[in-house]
Amino acid sequence: MTMSPFFRRFLASTLATLAPVSSRNAPATTTIRYHHAKTKSTSIKGCTFGLLSASDAPLTSLPTTTRQRLLQIRAGSSESSLSKTISPEYEVRAQPAPGSPFHYAFPVHDLEAAKEFYGNVMGCEEGRSSEKWQDYSLHGHQIVCHWVGNDYRHVDYYNPVDGDEVPVPHAGLVLTVEQFHQLANRLKEHGVNFIIEPHLRFHGKPGEQYTMFFKDPSSNNLEIKAMTTKENLFAKYNVVDE
Repeated sequence: MTMSPFFRRFLASTLATLAPVSSRNAPATTTIRYHHAKTKSTSIKGCTFGLLSASDAPLTSLPTTTRQRLLQIRAGSSESSLSKTISPEYEVRAQPAPGSPFHYAFPVHDLEAAKEFYGNVMGCEEGRSSEKWQDYSLHGHQIVCHWVGNDYRHVDYYNPVDGDEVPVPHAGLVLTVEQFHQLANRLKEHGVNFIIEPHLRFHGKPGEQYTMFFKDPSSNNLEIKAMTTKENLFAKYNVVDE
């Protein structure tokens, strides 16, 4: 059976890597089974699939929708009829951060402006989206922009930290020192205006860190920092404001 690019994409987006068996000579009663793997196949040939190992699961353990699609394939459904029943294709462009990725949702006044900033300027991979919201991977953590109206702008309060007037509330991320400087250079190249320029604070103290503050197009505050000694992120001691 010769498969078109559409059919191959359909199979690749429906399952993880599948193990092909001899489809031309396979009996019509061959049981369809599937195998999960870390990588996806983009050149699947044939339409009958068999077991790879003891970890494989039978067709009955698949989600109902996926099972129905495979049964359609096995029964010889045409590509035109399948195209009417499959859901839109998707791709995974980023992986979750190790451990427990955080989720942060915040308001924005313009989704296109948010897409330009978080996607292009910050370099975050976009995930799911709708007409009212869009989510991004911030180094494997999920941040979500929610449109709340064209008039929205974040209102700031300020608090002194090591000689800087820090805007609150704010959100951000702790990077490595190398990642911090890479992002700082990227932001400068895109002409981002810093509220607090990238610099080293708490010099010589257990909490010594690089930090920078800037805003997104809706005036939401972001802080990116990097501990010079990463193990000291939660070092407990009293800080005396100078």
